[in-house]
Amino acid sequence: MATTTENNNSETGVKKKHLGIPEAIFVEDVEAFMHQPGNETADLVLRKLDEQYQKYKFMELSLAQKKLRLKSQIPQIKQTLEILRHMQKKKDTTDPMETYFLLADNLYCRASVPPTDKVCLWLGANVMLEYDIDEAQSLLEKNLTTAFRNLDSLEEDLDFLRDQFTTTEVNMARVYNWDVNRRSRDNLSKLSVKS
Repeated sequence: MATTTENNNSETGVKKKHLGIPEAIFVEDVEAFMHQPGNETADLVLRKLDEQYQKYKFMELSLAQKKLRLKSQIPQIKQTLEILRHMQKKKDTTDPMETYFLLADNLYCRASVPPTDKVCLWLGANVMLEYDIDEAQSLLEKNLTTAFRNLDSLEEDLDFLRDQFTTTEVNMARVYNWDVNRRSRDNLSKLSVKS
């Protein structure tokens, strides 16, 4: 079940949405919670809570992988922007630019690049497009800004997920302890009836 939950940002008063991450509700009164429909036994409730916890773990893994991809993309975008700025300076001269380019893993080739105002950028999915240097620079700056914004959003979502882990773990402990106390009371009452 994918839901949108909101989290108040105390500094700005703006609500942050965590798309697709259901919020774990803290069980304040375990006795009342256990008498709700669908919560017949502690084992059933603990199974539900454990399932919810596993879903959070899966979401965390997915977000962590996205974060790693973004962290590897940002330096690549920065490096490409630096190269474009260098090419921008050289495009009005007649001197060729001496450089090395990657042929394969750890295999570089020396190249002499004549001044140009066009570059080709890999867009992904084996797609490459030709751009003017200015257009390419603008596109990459926009992509860099978006990557930083997405990274910040992922960090917030991961923090939110950690809070959901904690809440779910506390709920599991409270339900388990409630069940232990209930069984203890039941055993005491059975013993006192027998005496």
